[in-house]
Amino acid sequence: MPSSTDRPALVWFRDDLRLADNPALDAAQASGRPLVLIFLLDEASEDVRPLGGAARWWLGRSLAALAADIETKGGRLLLRRGRASEIIPGLASELRAEAVYWNRRYGAGEIAIDTAVKAALTARHVNAESFGGNLLHEPWTVQTQSGGPFRVFTPFYRRAMAQPVRTPVRAQAAWRFAPAPAGERLEDWALEPTAPDWAGGLREAWTPGEARARAALGTFLDEGIHGYGEGRDRPDRPSTSRLSPFLRFGEISPHQALAAARHAEADGSAPPRDVAKFVSEVYWREFSYHLLFHFPDIGRTNFNGRFDAFEWANDEGLMRAWRRGLTGYPLVDAGMRQLWQTGWMHNRIRMVAASFLIKHCLTDWRRGEEWFWDTLVDADPANNPASWQWVAGSGADAAPYFRVFNPVAQGEKFDPEGAYVRQFVPELAALPSDIVHRPWEAAPTVLRRAGVVLGETYPRPVVDHAQARQRALDRFQRLRGE
Repeated sequence: MPSSTDRPALVWFRDDLRLADNPALDAAQASGRPLVLIFLLDEASEDVRPLGGAARWWLGRSLAALAADIETKGGRLLLRRGRASEIIPGLASELRAEAVYWNRRYGAGEIAIDTAVKAALTARHVNAESFGGNLLHEPWTVQTQSGGPFRVFTPFYRRAMAQPVRTPVRAQAAWRFAPAPAGERLEDWALEPTAPDWAGGLREAWTPGEARARAALGTFLDEGIHGYGEGRDRPDRPSTSRLSPFLRFGEISPHQALAAARHAEADGSAPPRDVAKFVSEVYWREFSYHLLFHFPDIGRTNFNGRFDAFEWANDEGLMRAWRRGLTGYPLVDAGMRQLWQTGWMHNRIRMVAASFLIKHCLTDWRRGEEWFWDTLVDADPANNPASWQWVAGSGADAAPYFRVFNPVAQGEKFDPEGAYVRQFVPELAALPSDIVHRPWEAAPTVLRRAGVVLGETYPRPVVDHAQARQRALDRFQRLRGE
């Protein structure tokens, strides 16, 4: 039993699976008390959305990496399952902990959990301390002149950029741990699929964990950031950071990403224009969390209530074709297959695929958001719904309702040689570049030489673009009362 002068500090990991630049962990270490480190798998608390399949896979791999990192410091990651409002206070009492430390989350359900945990700890005379570790700015600190939340990105970005950002902190050199009680085995949580095992492509594409997050950031700043301003729209090139799942699970902090980009700019190794664009993307993530905090129903209800009256078709056949990457539009299909194979999709293609489902197929954006939630390794409670609403035209700072991405034009502009389509839609690989994004217009001899039989080896378009676009515009105009 610990003495009154050596009572441990309990650190509760959540979406911050890293040892460096972790304010809750840093504060616990600064207390001088021995540490007990816990990750709690809470699938029992109400109003908290369970992780999708791809995110569960990532979580399992990330926890294994975090546990290994903690072992190198001489400690152990304690794993428990259950309702946080019961497990955390109970464990604190069991350990006779002096305090519990954690980094904040921003969904309404998560905030309710933290409030309940803090109340239970206070009732047991245990200090509870929370920190801002996963955003550059806490959502309530970036306000309009009238003191309210922003609804448009650009003024939010300007106001947030004018505020100071803390410097990231390295992991401590010296570690002191308290004996931890028995926990659960990670493999018993069944976070990885087995029957069937659909995660082979994820394992080939990703290595979760803090070390890989740092390496990915370094590779991006050494290579990918050059020409990022324009290149980030090219799915056929390695020109994006691919940091999103690492940020999602907190294996790297936005402070680390921002500081590294600024340093690369300062030493001349990264072009200022490209750094500025990357920074704006980091702040788009901030804006999404700003919206989630101030408008917690953004994942379930239209931000613009006028869209409640929209006439969705919700055709099951079209939804099935979209999910399987069999719409007959090669760029859309490539994106959906990339998603299924790797758990990730290029951002430009996310917009095109989402627009296609919403506007070509007239499918409720929430159905697409649910599919992305289940299949993305970076499925994020703020970015995912905010971005779907942006494409639908129902969200904050949304794309205009009349913006309907043309998947052929998008393909010819951003995948001009068809390399991206050939990678993920191999049945079209032998088509010439000038026809690969619209195979239904290819001459019979061209199709024959490429081994393509429309309707058999590759589907014909499930909808006609011009007709689908006009149908969507007609319904949007009726919604507007025009």
